[in-house]
Amino acid sequence: PPVIQMAALDAALDVFDGVEMKLLHDRSITLSEKLRLGIAEACPALILASPVDPRARGSQISFRHPQGYAIIQALIARNIIGDFRAPDILRFGIAPLYVTEACVDRTIEALSEIMAEDGWDRPEFHERAAVT
Repeated sequence: PPVIQMAALDAALDVFDGVEMKLLHDRSITLSEKLRLGIAEACPALILASPVDPRARGSQISFRHPQGYAIIQALIARNIIGDFRAPDILRFGIAPLYVTEACVDRTIEALSEIMAEDGWDRPEFHERAAVT
């Protein structure tokens, strides 16, 4: 690989110096459980698609809803980035180096509002893009 690209990669990996992977994993579980429980309470129409056991799901959590695509688009419009997987999966990555409890709280609040108000049911949120 080109030297400049390798230098940039080396600098990017510096963030992991001194970080214990167990601590990252434990934080990921804490955050994903907060999201799972918050969504279960605030958004009962979103069905957990990931295993309930956080040790079996890695650093992501997914939910099902027939309007998953439009819901993700409504979140993106609020600067909350989730991912859509066909046919009906809303997927959220939990990267504990930069996802905070405040991020999780904001996601739960936004999803609650979107679901309560059918905020996903706008034409621009149903229009499929090549990349979701």
